[in-house]
Amino acid sequence: MAIITIFSGSFCDEEPVIQEVISRTGYALITDNEVVAAASRHSGMDESKIMRAFSARTSVFNKFTHEKERSIAFIKLAVADLIPDDNILVTCFSGQLIPKSISHTLRVCLIASLKYRITAATKDQRVTEKEAAKLVQRREEDCSVWIETLFNNLDPWDAALYDIVVPADKMTPPDAASLIVANAAKDVVKPTESSRQALEDFRLAAGTEVALAREGHNVGVSAKNGSITLTVNKHVLMLSRLQEELRSIAEQIPGVKSVETTVGKDFHKSDIYRKYDFEMPSKVLLVDDEREFAQTLSERLMMRDMGSAVAYDGESALNLIQEDEPDVMILDLKMPGVDGLEVLKKVKATRPEIEVIILTGHGNEEDRELCMKLGAFAYLQKPLDINVLSETIRKANEKIRQKKRGRD
Repeated sequence: MAIITIFSGSFCDEEPVIQEVISRTGYALITDNEVVAAASRHSGMDESKIMRAFSARTSVFNKFTHEKERSIAFIKLAVADLIPDDNILVTCFSGQLIPKSISHTLRVCLIASLKYRITAATKDQRVTEKEAAKLVQRREEDCSVWIETLFNNLDPWDAALYDIVVPADKMTPPDAASLIVANAAKDVVKPTESSRQALEDFRLAAGTEVALAREGHNVGVSAKNGSITLTVNKHVLMLSRLQEELRSIAEQIPGVKSVETTVGKDFHKSDIYRKYDFEMPSKVLLVDDEREFAQTLSERLMMRDMGSAVAYDGESALNLIQEDEPDVMILDLKMPGVDGLEVLKKVKATRPEIEVIILTGHGNEEDRELCMKLGAFAYLQKPLDINVLSETIRKANEKIRQKKRGRD
């Protein structure tokens, strides 16, 4: 029988439909949580970080860390390892990673009108209609970004992406399950020699993508009958050297018969290909109300292969660390509103693992002693020497890396 994937809008009776399908088919169920747990074991990354790959809210540091892309690579490998040839039901985001070339996959979309979903959310969560609308919209955004990331399609419910679209507001869960089971039994989605080969190629491509991700690379990977194609989608100055490095990694993967490299449709755009350097600081948050200074400093750090983001006041910085995970913070001491001293106190109280470098043009010895007592990593005076700052950031980053190694 087929592999079944179900991608659902929120509050569309997904759970009862899935349970009904399983009870009728005897299929094994693979959920996003199981996939993420397996991806975490493969990668050594926290499950919470990998789960963020499914979220519309991407880290401000992602263009330096490629954390989302690396997470997707490990999620893809987990899916490839977890699914057998058939008789499996894969739910939600993970199921979208199974390529179209695996033709014995029945792709199901479970969706309902916005009004229906908001009403269902209001009853299920016992919230107001306005709160329910926010819940539905949040899930809608996550689904939209996921589908755009994978297929460059802005509509997650586009019928062209699925074999059948089930209207949850017009069918009961048993009727929806009947429709899915009936379609899963059709000859058109039965395994064939070519579809089984496509599944093997998916596993090979996923393993190759992870091998490249472990070396800091983010390129497109596809496979056909054991032959790998690597696609560079961002501009790189020394393309031939990059292609040689990519080939040397991919050729070591068991089962790879040949490797071809090519450039994709986005290669000639202005964005520059960056290999992720696991040794360099890539999550540096600059907090300074002098906008021109902060922007210039950020650019100078990026020229030194350090990934940085900027916040222009203390309140914005505190909000950012609630949603994101900077490793090092460069903090101006004197700012209007929430000043640097207050930010330092709150950061060390709530996120003590962040190393804070104080940077000020107005401080004194008393300020320095207080900041160091509160847990600052270093206290530097403006005007600064960029080399001194860079070295201080590296030392702070190494301290963080040592702590992480100690926990592993």
